[in-house]
Amino acid sequence: MPARPLCVLLAFSILGGTMCAQAPAPPAPAPPADTGRQVRWQTLPANIASDQKRIWTFPTQVARGRHVWPTLAVVGVTAALILTDAQTAPHFRNTTAFHGFNSVFTSNATDMGILAAPVLLYAGGFFGKNSYARHTAILAGEAVADSEILTVIGKDIDRRRRPASYAPGTSMADSWFNGTGSWIRGNGSFPSGHVIAAFSVATVMARRYPHQRWVPYVAYGLATVVGFSRLTLLAHFPSDVLMGGVLGYSISRFVVLRQ
Repeated sequence: MPARPLCVLLAFSILGGTMCAQAPAPPAPAPPADTGRQVRWQTLPANIASDQKRIWTFPTQVARGRHVWPTLAVVGVTAALILTDAQTAPHFRNTTAFHGFNSVFTSNATDMGILAAPVLLYAGGFFGKNSYARHTAILAGEAVADSEILTVIGKDIDRRRRPASYAPGTSMADSWFNGTGSWIRGNGSFPSGHVIAAFSVATVMARRYPHQRWVPYVAYGLATVVGFSRLTLLAHFPSDVLMGGVLGYSISRFVVLRQ
């Protein structure tokens, strides 16, 4: 791997490795009561199935008057971005300011970086006999699985084209229901799979280690960098990135951690 993308792995590795190295296991290392479930590899399929039920039945809660204002706020901001996506996305094509940034935060580098934190945290917890760290890593993996299932289905429905697929100077206004690609990976760009995964991992890390004040800053900071890279690489429109971040945060906090 080139030296520059290796920096991405190093940055994400700091998050996973340092948390496990510096923080002793909490006095009660069993799965936290707020999840209401066992956190083990053996129960992961059942937990994901339960999560998916909560995710796909969320509109019924809104219909009953729950979470109405946050939902309306997210929908409103996303709609505003969608209306301006065709005008804002071309700006990243028409500048050379991000060439150096893009050479570091490539798609493959951010993919591996997102996985680095939970993998290293689990390895450190396993060898250091820190069950809390292991459970955190498993919860992060559960959150990513939940998020990616939603992402693939959403992309296959909306089939939104990526900005990079347009020739320079052409209109990007016809992006919806116009994309091509793998149905297995998601045949579209809305929401961003990289961003939803990054914020899924970041939220689990931040919520599970609230007493280490640097963790949320590093976790959400790196996730935000991933989101910005999807814009500068012309992989996604701004609305794709916003929705990926909102869904990643919401699924991790309210569905996986159930806080």
